[in-house]
Amino acid sequence: MVRKSLIFMALAGLIFSSCSVSKSARTQRNLFSGSWTLDNISYENNTGNFKSVIFNDAEDICFEGSDWFFRDNNSTGRYTISQSSLCQGGDRFFRWSVVEPSQNYSSQLQFKFIDDKRKDISGGVGYRLNIASLSEQAMVLKSNVSVEGELVTIVYEFSKK
Repeated sequence: MVRKSLIFMALAGLIFSSCSVSKSARTQRNLFSGSWTLDNISYENNTGNFKSVIFNDAEDICFEGSDWFFRDNNSTGRYTISQSSLCQGGDRFFRWSVVEPSQNYSSQLQFKFIDDKRKDISGGVGYRLNIASLSEQAMVLKSNVSVEGELVTIVYEFSKK
């Protein structure tokens, strides 16, 4: 009887520890929490002028100056694009998480779109951005895309409000 309870407790501990978030990921989640402004989008690893549709939503120019909010206690957030002749303004809601680093990448911000009732509207499709730097005042996220077979890195520079 004692042996069965020890085995059960060991298995329960293993399950709970495998589901927990590492201290590093918790720290990054806490740093994300709050309001941010996307100040600048630029491109690395290639030359020329680029114009892109970001997150299958709007052109890059529409995202500059956009407001982003991350709530860490329920992993939801939103970004708001200002209305203009080039941009369809409004709020876009998402569910987010921090993905642990692996051999192939650093920590990543992962998100997918949801509606205002927190239901998935993206059919499970989401986005991952590499966390290049993250502090209490600023963050830089990067994503790699292929343009005519060439690697281009999109750089997103945020400041905390």
